[in-house]
Amino acid sequence: MQAVLERLLGHARAHLALQFLRFGTVGGAGFVVDTAVVYALRGAIGIYAAGAAAYVVAASFTWAFNRIWTFRTARKANAMRQWAVFLATQGVGFVVNRGVFAVLVTYSEVCAAYPVLAIAAGVAAGMFLNFAAARRFVFAEN
Repeated sequence: MQAVLERLLGHARAHLALQFLRFGTVGGAGFVVDTAVVYALRGAIGIYAAGAAAYVVAASFTWAFNRIWTFRTARKANAMRQWAVFLATQGVGFVVNRGVFAVLVTYSEVCAAYPVLAIAAGVAAGMFLNFAAARRFVFAEN
């Protein structure tokens, strides 16, 4: 796949495209984690608190897998510092992601009944911003 992309896009753009595909794959797994936590906690702490807790759990999960797979060629900073920077840079993505989530579960009966729909919309809204922030500020290339 990398060879095909390099022929079509050139080396630098192929590298970027592969990173984005990996980021999306990790994000898909993070979506599963996010959804599972929301569903597990919503009865105990409410939908909004469950959404906030799920975001932190899912963001930590995606940081770990992006560190070891998506951005494996990036410089390796101290893990705790890098995790904290990842969570901080993803803060804007959090506002976009959970803003969409909150609006949808508040104003859509369907999304309130099936929060997975609101989670998916929030993830899609924040994905490009999160990728750019992660690539530039957290996992900068050597």
